[in-house]
Parts: sequence; C-alpha cells; structure tokens
Amino acid sequence: MTETQFWTFFFIILTFGIYIIIAWRSRVKETKEFYVASQGVPTLANGAAVAADWMSAASFIGMAGLIAFLGSDGSVYLMGWTGGYVLLALLLAPYLRKWGKFTVPEFVGDRYSESVRIVAAIAAIVVSFTYVVGQMAGGGIVFSRFLNLSVEWGVVLVAVVIFVYAVLGGMKGITYTQVAQYTVLIIAYLIPAFAVAYQTTGIPVPQISYGQILTELDSLSVEFGLNEFTEAFSGRAGGQIDVFLVTLSLMLGTAGLPHVIIRFYTTKTVRGARYSAFWALFFISLLYLTAPAVGAFTKLNLLQGVQGQGPDSLPDWINTWGATGLVTVNEDAESIQTVSNLATSGADLIVNNDILVLASPEIGGLPAPIVGLMAAGGMAAAMSTAAGLLLVISSAASHDLYFRVFKKNGASEKEQMMVGRIAMGVAILFAIWAGINPPAFVAQVVAFAFGLAAASFFPILILGIFWKKANGPGATAGMLTGLAFTGTYMIYTLEVFGTSANEHILNVSPEGIGAVGAAVNFVVTIVVSKLTAPPSAAVQEMVEDIRYPQTRKAAVRS
Repeated sequence: MTETQFWTFFFIILTFGIYIIIAWRSRVKETKEFYVASQGVPTLANGAAVAADWMSAASFIGMAGLIAFLGSDGSVYLMGWTGGYVLLALLLAPYLRKWGKFTVPEFVGDRYSESVRIVAAIAAIVVSFTYVVGQMAGGGIVFSRFLNLSVEWGVVLVAVVIFVYAVLGGMKGITYTQVAQYTVLIIAYLIPAFAVAYQTTGIPVPQISYGQILTELDSLSVEFGLNEFTEAFSGRAGGQIDVFLVTLSLMLGTAGLPHVIIRFYTTKTVRGARYSAFWALFFISLLYLTAPAVGAFTKLNLLQGVQGQGPDSLPDWINTWGATGLVTVNEDAESIQTVSNLATSGADLIVNNDILVLASPEIGGLPAPIVGLMAAGGMAAAMSTAAGLLLVISSAASHDLYFRVFKKNGASEKEQMMVGRIAMGVAILFAIWAGINPPAFVAQVVAFAFGLAAASFFPILILGIFWKKANGPGATAGMLTGLAFTGTYMIYTLEVFGTSANEHILNVSPEGIGAVGAAVNFVVTIVVSKLTAPPSAAVQEMVEDIRYPQTRKAAVRS
C-alpha cells in the first residue's frame, strides 16, 4: 500500500464512520422526521446542510476543472448557481416554508390540482435522478484513483454507503450528516488551495494571488493549443448567447430544484428559512470564490509540468491517473505539443475535466496526507447531495404518488416509510447503472438536471405564488411542454439512450436549453390559464395569504 492510499483509506474510513454513527443516532420512525426532520433543525445547522446539499460533486470535483479549460466562460457555473440561489432565497423559500408542507409536489397539488401534483412528482423524480447520476460518477472517480478500484465498483460502494445512512436517518439523519460533510469538504478544498497558492506566488490567499499568474497562464494555454484563460466567450462554441443561456438556465434551475427547496421546510420558522439562506450563501461562497483560483493554479502547474517533456519523462501523477483511463498520452509524440480535455481532440495529452481538483495536490507536489484529505472531501461532496436527491425521489414516490394518489383511503406511517425506502433502493440501482455510464462530464450532467428543473418547476412555482389566475390546466400543460421540449433537445444533442449526437440548433448547448424551456413553460401556462376557468376564490385568497406576513387561515384551504 502506498502512502497516498494509506492516508486515503484513513480519511475515508474515518469520515464514513462519522456519517454512519450520525445516521444511526438520528434514525427515525415517523414520516415527519423522515421527510422534514420534524421541522426542528436550527438555522445555522440548516445553512451548513443546505450548503453541503448544494455543493455536489459538480461544485467540488467538476467546476474548477471546467473553469480551467473553459477559462472565463466557466464563470457561467459560478454566476448561474449562486445567482439562482439568491432567486430561491428571495422569491420562493420563505413562501413555500410558510405553506408548511413536506414537498414541492404537495405545494403545487394544493395550489393547482391533483393532476399537477402527479406531473410534479414525476418531474421531481426525473430531475433528481439526472442529478444523482453526476454524484455517482464523481464518487466512482475518487475510488478508481485513490483506492485502486474500478470506476464500476467505486460507484457501487458509494451507493451502498449513501443508501445505508439515508434509509436509517431520513431527513433528520441526512441533515446532521451533511453538516459533518460540509466541514470535511470545505477543509479538504481550502487547505490544498492555500498551499498551492503560497507555493506558487508566496501569498497564501488564492482568491487574491491567482491574478499574478494569469499572463503566464494565457501564454502557456496558447502554446498548447488552448484558448487564453482570460479571453471572454471563447470557451463555448455558442459564444456570448450560449454563455447567457447557460447562466440563466442554471439560475432558474437552482431556484426550482426540489432537493434544495425541501431544505427550507426543515426550519422551525419562516424567519429561520430566511436566515438559513443567508448562512448557506456564506458557506457556499467559501468554495465558490476559491474555485477559479484552483482552476487557474492547477492548469498552470499542469502545463508547466509537461512543457518540453516527452511521453517517457512526464510527471508521476500522469501515470497514476492514466491507470484510471481519465488521462491519455500519445506515446508516439516526441514531446507534448497539444493538451485538451476532449477525448476526440487527438491532442498529445488528454486530461479529463473531472480529475483536476482531485489531482491538484499531486500536480502541485503536496504531501500524501493532503491528497488523502482531498479524496475524502470529494466523497463528502458527492454523498451529501446524492442523499438529498434520493430523499426527494423517495418522497415523490411514496408521499406524493403512493399516499396521495394511489392510497387515498389512507396509509399507515409504517407503510409510507416502507414505500419510501423501497423507492430509494430502486433509485439507487438505476443511479449505479447511469453513474457507470454517464453521458458527459460530472458538472455537465448536473447542468442537465438544472435545465430540466428550470423548464419544469421554476415557472409554476413563481406563477403559483405571484399570479392568482394561474390554474391547474395551465400548470399541467406548461410543465409537460417545458419538460418535453428540454428533455428532447438534450437527447437530440447528446449520445444517450443509443442516439447519436447532433449539431446544436442556433448554437444553443444542452446546458443552456433549460432557459428556453422555462420560457416555453411560462408562455404555455399563462395562455392556457387565460383560456380556461380561473382558480376558485378560496385558492386565490390562499395565494394572497402566503405572500403576506400574517398567519395563513385554515379556512382558505380547499
């Protein structure tokens, strides 16, 4: 066993043990504990849990890697994900918390109709499943490199651990596990970033010091056939329009993600939901303000390490990561002349986006304990989000479909819990298969989930809160149209489900189509609502009531 493997085993076993102990001590027997932690989570803890739920494998593993190769265009992920969180905190979270239900489909069911509830439950399952695929793939990457497991077995091991603590503790166990996971992932992310920044510039504050290396990084990027890191609108084929659409899609998708929204149901009060949003933004900013620096420093060290080197004299990290299949070297090249992140580019050195953060301590020459800590941080990021997503799938299947649609005459607490856990198990099996065969890079797969959320949930939530005349037929038509439009375009432009990839229409990428799908949803919902009967007076009064600080009257419930 190498020193790196020893420290990786040490940190992963230590952190996994903490997660399981927390779940065991938080195990639940009632649905209210299972789905919303009895609405008793303290504000600060909920903020840390939201941050962990939010900062998935895409944020921890994939985002800095994409920024490294996309350059300034990688800021779409920073602006989209954080900007969307502001939308969520201001426009949706307090009102949904005041409503006081367990799930997003339950809100739209009460606000619109039972048919909308069914569509929303199905959409929640589709969006959450797409998102969880990225987490499984990210966990597989960690295990395949650091523990010498195949990607397939790495995905399986991640899935088993997540399933155990999610089933035992439900939302209560997941919440306090995510607090621990946030602590692990932020420490694992910041320590290597500070160390590499100090090693490279003499200033141990990466957010400030990485500006010193950008001129050299631009020069090296051009030398190896890449775009300049600081050049705007060159990293995406669609240019400025696609950058705008991807940013907007991520923003709207963020505000419509069921697994994030459900977090605000767990606080004690509406005020607690607002303060949770503040703390979550603070905790998220610690990583998001560091990601561009991590991408820049890692890319610089990578290019400096291979400059003028032949295939036989490359740094050791390339050989170790090459065993995973995520780094490829052209053995026939006399020296490394071109570098790319695309397998089809034909470059002398091909480096998968998703390894750059995990490999950054090795690329920067940091000691083995920091490498092992980074691996534990990557696992914490993947597992924290995956658990929340599985809970959404479970609640949509059991609470919104089984209990509210198929078992209208009533289901016992035990029966609801059993159905929820079975749904979680089935979702895990499908997530294992898709995580082994992801359709794109981790951050891109997650971006697809955001696009689907933007096209399905965001419009009907906004209209449901701020427009009294939005009705059930309009919401049903809007959700189905937006989801079908967005999903069809993604399948059309990606190699998924046996289909071949096609050219992007009007240079709109599959990551950006969610913004267009949201616009389609808005238009269809508004038009159909105007052409059909308005909601009842009770529903309209109920909508008025949730927007104002007085206590909602029980009499307006229908």
